Amino acid sequence: MLTEAANPKAAHTTCETASVDGVLLNPAEQELTAEQLRQRACTELLRQAAIKAGMLDANDPAPDDGVVSEAASVAIDAWLDRELQLPEPSEDACARYYAAHAARYRTGERVRVRHILFAVTPGIDVMALRKRAEACLLDVRCHDGSSSDAFGKSAGDLSNCPSAQQGGELGWLLAADCAPEFARELFGRAEVGVLPRLVHSRFGLHVVEVLEREPGVQQPFEAVKSPVRLALRQQAYVTALRQCLKVLAGNAAVQGVDLDAAESPLVQ
Repeated sequence: MLTEAANPKAAHTTCETASVDGVLLNPAEQELTAEQLRQRACTELLRQAAIKAGMLDANDPAPDDGVVSEAASVAIDAWLDRELQLPEPSEDACARYYAAHAARYRTGERVRVRHILFAVTPGIDVMALRKRAEACLLDVRCHDGSSSDAFGKSAGDLSNCPSAQQGGELGWLLAADCAPEFARELFGRAEVGVLPRLVHSRFGLHVVEVLEREPGVQQPFEAVKSPVRLALRQQAYVTALRQCLKVLAGNAAVQGVDLDAAESPLVQ
């Protein structure tokens, strides 16, 4: 099942060295994924910003295997609190967000799904994997609704998930049963059948078929105002953090890592 317990690494490991203003992010013999390098680069940008701001001792040791000192962690948090001045979401902004995403605020929503997983593992050719996943998606969509179970057969032949033995069946799922990025593609929607797009998750690429839906109960705005406000705060924080890191990267000598390629918040 697609819970957060599993944790396959992202693709494209590298042995190339990377650095920020001369501070090495990875030993030459250490293989890291591109995402791991980006995380380290962003943390180092923030550590150096805290030093320049006088909030961290200039002799603070460079991160050991990507882990900063306790003093650096505290200083980075303090620096971000000072630099990222975020406005409190207004009542109107919360109401608009709720109206646009009302389906997310249902309780008891369930979906019965099956999937075909093309797992991303260290060293795999992601482009070739994507092509295989896209070919599979096209094939099962062409058979969608036919009497033959092309989806189940493809799952049995191609899926890297134990559910392949059951034709890809995952059964009835709640949002809490899934990794967040997988749940976002399934819940709060009306689609039934083979989804017309690949679903990306930390585990890889999924071809997904929604077999049934139970919509659950819609929660009124007043009951979910707090999580709505939290979602808007997080949205604003991620936007501000990205912009901040772009400025820091633009003023630093960053080598061996592509910060522009990040698809998720750069610092978690």
